[in-house]
Amino acid sequence: MKESTQNTILITGGAGFIGSNLCEYFLGLGHKVICLDNFSTGHHHNLKDFISDSNFKLIEGDIRNFEDCSLAVVGVDYVLHQAALGSVPRSINDPITTNEVNVSGFLNMLVASRDAKVKRFVYAASSSTYGDSKGLPKVEDVIGKPLSPYAITKYVNELYAEIFSKTYGLETIGLRYFNVFGRKQDPQGAYAAVIPKFVMQLMKYESPIINGDGDYSRDFTYIDNVIQMNELAMTTQNPEAINTVYNTAFGERNTLNNLVEYLKKYLSEFDAKIADIEIVYGVNRVGDIPHSLASIEKANTILGYSPNYSLQEGLKEAVGWYWNNLK
Repeated sequence: MKESTQNTILITGGAGFIGSNLCEYFLGLGHKVICLDNFSTGHHHNLKDFISDSNFKLIEGDIRNFEDCSLAVVGVDYVLHQAALGSVPRSINDPITTNEVNVSGFLNMLVASRDAKVKRFVYAASSSTYGDSKGLPKVEDVIGKPLSPYAITKYVNELYAEIFSKTYGLETIGLRYFNVFGRKQDPQGAYAAVIPKFVMQLMKYESPIINGDGDYSRDFTYIDNVIQMNELAMTTQNPEAINTVYNTAFGERNTLNNLVEYLKKYLSEFDAKIADIEIVYGVNRVGDIPHSLASIEKANTILGYSPNYSLQEGLKEAVGWYWNNLK
């Protein structure tokens, strides 16, 4: 459902991969969008297509600074909170900074949103919350123990959101993202996500290194499915839909071996030599969950979520974007 009225939407982390796609989408619907970002992981080039839009406002600030949060929420109807330090390995290497951003920063945003009386606070939760739970598919009310500092911070977000709903009446909805990928996802840096990293390596005729034997599986989720979920969470009028969490995924798992074969196939349509690149296998990564698969039944039943892009369909789109923009 798309609202006909113009709203003011604050997107924290709006210069990042998911955040910038959300900014672009909601500006396209005619809403006013405020982006709060400190550019620690976001990029100015992610904003170039709409930075001059009269409905767009950029605030360069840090969610660890409460004054920045308070300034950003002035006059805001909805908050889509995407700002966080992602990456399990980063959290293992630097748990203090991960906690400061993902927990203290999250709490700052909750308090600022409560004080500004925003209508709803929709936030990026994580599939890492399922931790060591063995059951597949993952259902929202059955989780295990976290396997990394990052996973702990994202679970604490859910606990804080629930308390703010019950104690202060702030409407909150958490979206447990499962391995999101797509246009604008950064292929650079030590903590680059696997899909853009592999794409860039293959385009340079380098062999991607898979951690383990390649049989670990993930529910890879294309960015447009995530945009759909954010819109549904922001606009739903169903009282039962509020103050809870939803899996945000496609509802299908693919192994890393599957993933690389798809990437080679789609990239070889641009350059036939890529089809012959060999894959290298390394050791399993500490803190990684072996298998991940989401049940999207709750989101479908309560929010009407129906993802449009499978892994293969999303990869075709993403590979074309990377080839045209980063080759």
